Amino acid sequence: MKRSEINGILKRNIRFLAKHRFLLPPFAYWTPADWRKKGAECREIVDQQLGWDITDFGSGDFTKRGLLLFTIRNGNLEAGGKNYAEKIMIVRENQETPMHFHWSKMEDIINRGGGNLVIELHDSTLDGNFLGQPLQVSIDAIKRTVAPGGTVTLTPGESICLEPGMYHRFYGEPGKGTVLVGEVSKVNDDTKDNRFYEQVGRFPAIDEDTEPNHLLVSDYGKYI
Repeated sequence: MKRSEINGILKRNIRFLAKHRFLLPPFAYWTPADWRKKGAECREIVDQQLGWDITDFGSGDFTKRGLLLFTIRNGNLEAGGKNYAEKIMIVRENQETPMHFHWSKMEDIINRGGGNLVIELHDSTLDGNFLGQPLQVSIDAIKRTVAPGGTVTLTPGESICLEPGMYHRFYGEPGKGTVLVGEVSKVNDDTKDNRFYEQVGRFPAIDEDTEPNHLLVSDYGKYI
């Protein structure tokens, strides 16, 4: 992805968050120059990978297969401390996050507003294939059985609990608008806990055609 594209995505989606009155912590808006003035007091932000994350999953087409998210809080089970995480995500119509599950993370995915979120579901075998059997999910604490490969559509205010090993892919329902999506979960670890059904690139290679307006979590090692 080009840095100029990432800057544009951030600018548009900061406006989207403001429209929905979802407020982020101040460090969301720091520039690289702001970061250079910070010290050890900000170590938790860097260590727990809090902040902006934009990926096209190696597709080269962010609008069709991609995701913007901001990690608000997160912990580290090995180091102790917080055992939970929270994210906010923005999903466009027909913009796919590809099929994956988490080995240990349980998460609630919440439609916070905007359009509708469509989630396709499969249960998995021990070796990471599709189980091919119906699975039971909890939608706002109400049990529901879903056929293998079936979908659940979350309207604003609705949520679903996804257990470890439960494959899911999601996208915004066509014709309903961009979706503001929340996630509340156990500790998040994108380096060890994700299992994608097909091989994808989780963090994009960036063509630095311009300077960043705001840093991504994948920038911290370079700029801080």
